[in-house]
Amino acid sequence: MRFARFLRFALAPALLALAAPSAGWAQPAPLRDGPVPSIDLDDKPNLPEVPAPRSPAATLDRLFERLGAAKSPEEAKGIANLIQRRWARSGSDTADLLMSRAQQALKAQELPLAVELLDRVISLEPGWAEGWNQRANALFLLGDPIRSMLDIGEALKREPRHFGAMMGLGSILRQQGDDKRAMVAYRQALAIYPELEAVKEAVEALKIEVDGRDA
Repeated sequence: MRFARFLRFALAPALLALAAPSAGWAQPAPLRDGPVPSIDLDDKPNLPEVPAPRSPAATLDRLFERLGAAKSPEEAKGIANLIQRRWARSGSDTADLLMSRAQQALKAQELPLAVELLDRVISLEPGWAEGWNQRANALFLLGDPIRSMLDIGEALKREPRHFGAMMGLGSILRQQGDDKRAMVAYRQALAIYPELEAVKEAVEALKIEVDGRDA
């Protein structure tokens, strides 16, 4: 009973984040510093109109639109890779270097070192969703699903469209025997990334048990 209550407490941030709206706000492009060039109002050359540069948030929003409309798993995977590349950039060279070392530690199965490095990443860049997501992965591999779910909740607060975090949450919940909530997480991931094959297979495996039990 105590574990069930603690599990509900641990799940609360992640489930609240799943329920949050998934649309992100696009930020305006920053103003450029420097002198303003003089313009001769009597001279009006017929110059082509140059579109304003897209902000990173606006570009990411466009990628998510394309991901949702992809016609094949191959097309979707290419778009998802572009999204993940953007997620992988924190804006801090130090945090990016620490993340790279943490991922090397994960590949080498040096899990305590990976968690330690990711602790430092999150301390430097607490607003970076991928830092939380990667530490959630490391904690899960280390055998700590509760702390992993807490970190997934933090990742989803910062990037509500993080299909990787949703997939991870579904996997943990399924492992814990909570198939109904696992299905919620998986279906939320598919709402963002409809061609995510691993999640489609997980939903199919759970559909009869979960939907049939509720019918």
